Amino acid sequence: MTKEEKRIRQEIFALVGKLYKYKYHEKPFIPRKTPIRYAGRVFDEKEITNLVDASLDFWLTSGRYAEEFESRLAHYFNSSDALLVNSGSSANLVALSTLTSPKLGDRRLKPGDEVITIAASFPATVAPIVQNSLVPVFVDVKVGTYNAIPGQLKEAIGPKTRAIFLAHTLGNPFDVDAVLELVKKHDLWLIEDNCDSLGSKYREGLTGTFGHLSTVSFYPAHHITTGEGGCVVTNDEELARIARSFRDWGRDCYCNPGESNTCGKRFSQQFGALPPGYDHKYIYSHVGYNLKMTDMQASIGVAQLDKLERFIRRRKENFDHLYSGLIPYQSKMIMPEATSHSDPSWFGFLLTIKEDAGFSRNQLTSFLEQNGIETRNLFCGNLIKQPAFLDIKKRQIGDLKNTDLIMNNTFFIGLFPGIGKAQIDYVLEVFGEFFKRT
Repeated sequence: MTKEEKRIRQEIFALVGKLYKYKYHEKPFIPRKTPIRYAGRVFDEKEITNLVDASLDFWLTSGRYAEEFESRLAHYFNSSDALLVNSGSSANLVALSTLTSPKLGDRRLKPGDEVITIAASFPATVAPIVQNSLVPVFVDVKVGTYNAIPGQLKEAIGPKTRAIFLAHTLGNPFDVDAVLELVKKHDLWLIEDNCDSLGSKYREGLTGTFGHLSTVSFYPAHHITTGEGGCVVTNDEELARIARSFRDWGRDCYCNPGESNTCGKRFSQQFGALPPGYDHKYIYSHVGYNLKMTDMQASIGVAQLDKLERFIRRRKENFDHLYSGLIPYQSKMIMPEATSHSDPSWFGFLLTIKEDAGFSRNQLTSFLEQNGIETRNLFCGNLIKQPAFLDIKKRQIGDLKNTDLIMNNTFFIGLFPGIGKAQIDYVLEVFGEFFKRT
């Protein structure tokens, strides 16, 4: 880059800073007028400056920012590889598809093999199981933690069980000890859906570091954002190479952009029914996808990652503030409960209306919404009752009664870093108004 280009870019960046202060300056919170979102973007001029910087390069696909973001994410998780993709859902698809690779030999997942999961989840955890012709086995969850009941996980093990694929629900880690015991005893694969839980810990270890593979989402509602975006994390170089293949059209070549002969055997191998010496850059060993993240998205992630620890602290502070303020109503609502040995980086504040509360979830959420407080159900409720999943091949343990309770009685409110003390105090005030009326 020439001195003149650097000078011009600095002028542009200075103007970006001015525009940010003009357009995005913090506005005062006005109760009953300013909406309190369940989630949202928190950013400053650095994210916009990085985005403009990447756009001026006009590289358009993955480049220097993607390389930096992947490197820093791998360092954060103390893992060998972090592979950027275009969404958290794609991360789940790549992670699960990786385990179907013929390169894994007898360890690969094959059509008809079973994968244990939960129905009280987001569809992106279960969809890849179905899309790969595998069979989901659904277990119930504990109300309060909203994670799989360990005893049911044990009960779900069968002759076709080959993997466990679970999310840490809304930032609350599942019982890692119980899951790892089953994984080791039965030689199972483990994928952690860590999309809602970036920064959560279990016994001092970060969630996303216990499984063979884990996934992260950078959707605007999540802990950090790139707009659309996600990541697959692994500490297994073989799995990383396979995952990269599925992400990058299914190609066998693992050269980085701009490289041509990393393996040193570009024209000296034989694959499939192709002629010997066919260019390795055009060998496809998997039926893959193109799921890469652009450098413009990655540039935002680089700036967001600098703020992650501050974001996590604010989420915990907001959770504690809400919890202490809602204790007076726990005779009517089941309060969220951190899993034993965990330190959650909370995504949202989950509440379940008790059956004998004297009011319905919809009555409470409607009141909150009317007063400018956004609410969300716990995603699908009971996934297997959703239209797309009614007729899938599946197995379930018991009647999933807690999952059905969640479908009817559970919701969450926001605690993301864009919410401060004034907003939390207002939320508690509105809850108080509702309970005075009931």
